[in-house]
Amino acid sequence: MNLLSRKAMCNTHGQDSSYFLGWQEYEKNPFDEVQNPNGIIQMGLAENQLSFDLLESWLANNPDVAGFKRDGNSIFRELALFQDYHGLPSFKKALVEFMAEIRGNRVTFDPSRIVLTAGATSANETLMFCLAEAGEAFLLPTPYYPGFDRDLKWRTGAEIVPIHCTSSNGFRITASALEEAYQEAEKRNLRVKGVLVTNPSNPLGTTMTRSELNLLIKFITAKNVHLISDEIYSGTVFNSPGFVSVMEVLKDGDYDKTEVWNRVHIVYSLSKDLGLPGFRVGAIYSNDDMVVAAATKMSSFGLVSSQTQYLLSALLSDKKFTKNYISQNQKRLRKRQRMLVMGLRKAGISWLESNNAGLFCWVDMRHLLHSNTFEEEMELWKKIVYDVGLNISPGSSCHCTEPGWFRVCFANMSEATLNLAMQRLKNFVVEYSTANGHKRLHHSPKNSKKKSLTQWVFRLSSSDRDLKSDR
Repeated sequence: MNLLSRKAMCNTHGQDSSYFLGWQEYEKNPFDEVQNPNGIIQMGLAENQLSFDLLESWLANNPDVAGFKRDGNSIFRELALFQDYHGLPSFKKALVEFMAEIRGNRVTFDPSRIVLTAGATSANETLMFCLAEAGEAFLLPTPYYPGFDRDLKWRTGAEIVPIHCTSSNGFRITASALEEAYQEAEKRNLRVKGVLVTNPSNPLGTTMTRSELNLLIKFITAKNVHLISDEIYSGTVFNSPGFVSVMEVLKDGDYDKTEVWNRVHIVYSLSKDLGLPGFRVGAIYSNDDMVVAAATKMSSFGLVSSQTQYLLSALLSDKKFTKNYISQNQKRLRKRQRMLVMGLRKAGISWLESNNAGLFCWVDMRHLLHSNTFEEEMELWKKIVYDVGLNISPGSSCHCTEPGWFRVCFANMSEATLNLAMQRLKNFVVEYSTANGHKRLHHSPKNSKKKSLTQWVFRLSSSDRDLKSDR
């Protein structure tokens, strides 16, 4: 008799993806400027380490808050005791004001409609539990964050149906792609409950246009389904065009007077904009009373600690600090992205030029493939990881339909390390192209075979699996 549940024994968590395998290889041989200068440089993890000094300076200037004091008196016991899972009112107020500030105060948010969660991972899964039954589907535009295969499906039983986007228009969402995905779900006898998008996009590093957002709103109106907008990277926009939240488009179109208003939900987190993934602070924002009530109850399985809420409520309430932080962080991201693309250009590698946000670039290495296949993409990826010593994420792990694209992160390392990574890549391209006599392949989206991620993943032994969250 089996003593474990099917959930404990199933292999649908998604950690067999090459996306996570690269992390494992990095951890076996991590780069260190002094201790291991020939190690693997981590360029597969979307962490923002560029503005820690600003946060540390604020903490140093506010010792009472960091020491859990109020007016010089300790409130440790108050914070250490059990707290209502609705969250501290002061923190929820500070968080929605910070969200509004990132959006240029063009929209405002009601603190009573925000649900705190242990990161965006928890927020997205909670929304799946609220909006879909097991076996029902959400449509996601490709390429998409590999962790969604875990976050949205593993415990909920929900399904993902891809909206296939291509490089022909910069991987933008189209009406035809939406309809094709919807029809594909129907062919599979899957009831579509909604669409989930990341804006700005992970892995593309691009913001959605107003026309795309309007297209999505019209689609969910016609199909009577939900829209989840994961806006975890909303404060990382470093170039024009600026960030436009779906909430702004809803208000501009007077959708607050329609029933669609209750079917659009926002996911947010402080993991990327403030660079605090270890603090595990995420949130759901919804105008639907039942979704807020249900999500609040579910949040008891993944609460944000009272100590964290107290500290961050003080930090986010300091408007002088938040204004300076947002500005400085965006400037630093812009400078770092320029360093990356300059290095790519010197190596003869192009990227998605609409890149204006996020902590990464969507990089085009199709010209280095022997053939236009995902097998060749994986061979190239293995060379880059093992021979060059760079952990980047292959497009197939993001369900891209075109072989040869890679996500490359730039904000989780020093300038010196990034320069070294680009020099390694340049040397590799020169040697690899010379040795193989490469000529650039001619690519057309219609010639790219749509193959599932599972055809290209590596199978890891269970003893080696130690999945981390890139949320």
